[in-house]
Amino acid sequence: MSPISPPLPERVTLEDLPRWNDENLIVEVNSLDMGYYIVRLHHRGRLGRLVKDNGETRLFTGTQWISRALLPLGITKGVLTWADVYDEMVGLPTTRTRTPDLEHGTRITFQTR
Repeated sequence: MSPISPPLPERVTLEDLPRWNDENLIVEVNSLDMGYYIVRLHHRGRLGRLVKDNGETRLFTGTQWISRALLPLGITKGVLTWADVYDEMVGLPTTRTRTPDLEHGTRITFQTR
């Protein structure tokens, strides 16, 4: 029986991510405007995001960079979702505690050639 991981925090570094890499981890690659991506992590009902060592959200300029960061950690798949900029334009919150987009996202695999 594998040990139970602690609750997922709001901010997770690449160094700490292996602590939650089990069958409960869902990696969401959220596509923002202008070709930028952020990684959101879902684990046992909690939502976190991949951050730099200084706590700022890690911003990627392409999915290949996400793949190169996550593959060495044994993470091979995720769900690609798209940010809805219209929420912000009409005053709705831009951060969510739950992400219904996962149901409508596109399953992806991480591989680097």
